Amino acid sequence: MGDMMILAASKSSSGSTNLLPILIIVVLFGVLYVTMIRPQRNRQRNAQQMQSTVVPGSRIRTTAGMYGTVKSVEDGDVVVEIAPGVDIRMLRRAVMEVVQDGGVMGGGVNGSAPTAEADAPADEHEPRADDWNPQDRNV
Repeated sequence: MGDMMILAASKSSSGSTNLLPILIIVVLFGVLYVTMIRPQRNRQRNAQQMQSTVVPGSRIRTTAGMYGTVKSVEDGDVVVEIAPGVDIRMLRRAVMEVVQDGGVMGGGVNGSAPTAEADAPADEHEPRADDWNPQDRNV
């Protein structure tokens, strides 16, 4: 009779341990949701809001890394001027962010316009890429 009580006690305790793996899985899914899925949804929501607020005249950066100025906005497309006289049509989803004025759009370092001094070589005796000759290598 004592053996029956031990078996009954072991069966009742094993029933509660069967819930433990399920509880662990539920907790892991909860942690996964809070740490990964929810922040990603917030980023997507913010990107969609930003893309819907793009208006002509806005300076933007595309997902491909090109900078330009929005010329016109249509349903799902935007026309972006990436250089003077060069317009491209792209999906509105390709707009990554709206760039503030004075950013990289100036074309030079720190938003300043490029100068002729920046393009000129510092010293005529410095080697340049066009001066390279494959026969000059020391083999």
